[in-house]
Amino acid sequence: MTLAEKIIRLRKGRGWSQEELAEQLEISRQSVSKWEGGVSIPELDKIVRMSEIFGVTTDYLLKEEQESEQDWNGPGMAATFMEEPVAVESEETKPRFVSTEEAEAFMEVTKKVAGWIALGVFLCIVSPICLVTFGGFAEYGAFPLSEDAAGGIGLVILLALVATAVAILIFHGFRLSRYEYMEKESLCLEDGVRERVKEMEEAFEPKFRMGITVGVVLCIGGAIPVVSVAFLENALWEVGTVGFLLFLVACGVYIFIRVGMIKGSYQKLLQEGDYTRRNKEASRALSAFSGFYWCTVTAVFLVVFFRTEDGKTAGLIWPVAGVLFAALYVAAKGIVMRRKR
Repeated sequence: MTLAEKIIRLRKGRGWSQEELAEQLEISRQSVSKWEGGVSIPELDKIVRMSEIFGVTTDYLLKEEQESEQDWNGPGMAATFMEEPVAVESEETKPRFVSTEEAEAFMEVTKKVAGWIALGVFLCIVSPICLVTFGGFAEYGAFPLSEDAAGGIGLVILLALVATAVAILIFHGFRLSRYEYMEKESLCLEDGVRERVKEMEEAFEPKFRMGITVGVVLCIGGAIPVVSVAFLENALWEVGTVGFLLFLVACGVYIFIRVGMIKGSYQKLLQEGDYTRRNKEASRALSAFSGFYWCTVTAVFLVVFFRTEDGKTAGLIWPVAGVLFAALYVAAKGIVMRRKR
């Protein structure tokens, strides 16, 4: 076991973060990160101080040797380790070192890809608009085509938009695939990277808050015309406002994804928010939840609208689904994190 692995093991045994250990040693968190990443070795006075803090001998810290289960439970244990042993740090949880160049490349690629990924999702959401509006207008005589012809055109446009969206998502998703470890592994940042990323996150925060606010307003406000027109009992206007609703929801989701991906790139590097070590494990377990949920909501919306032709009821699905999603996601995440303790 190396010195780096022992430091990680002892720190986690106390339940300390890198910042907390750094405070104990009166050094920077980056120094602890470099020790745990095997990039540098602590000075002798820091090793002595760690031996006092953790209740181990300096020999234990400095000697690199294979330790068997018997070594940890045998009678000589008290001479080497004065407290309860903690879990062995596996290769999967050993921090991965991230250089300045790698961190900057990741943030730059994320900024470029965020707009494309958001566009792909936008196209998926707006894809049914032509099918809904063309079919509805043809049914009420406002379209110079038969219902079958209008529906056929709408279906062709839907499939074309979905195909384009899938191509965009796959192509640009591959550009981020090399950085998947940012979401799954513990990271050890090179000196100066954390401060630089923190500054960029703080500078982006006003844009993030504005984006989330505008997105929420669009998603909820889009239902207002649908509900209002429903009281007029004008079927033609109802069809038009349903398409308008889908467009506004798509715009809101576009903004959510774009600003969320950029904000997420900072949080992944800093291992904050949804990307702390525990949250990374929970996020992996919930990775399919969002996609399944919103696909189901879209399907329910289309079924309700076409079967009931009630724009008022269909329009209420989106704001209700948004509030319900937040509650379900928080509850599911809490359950997953409790199980992983």
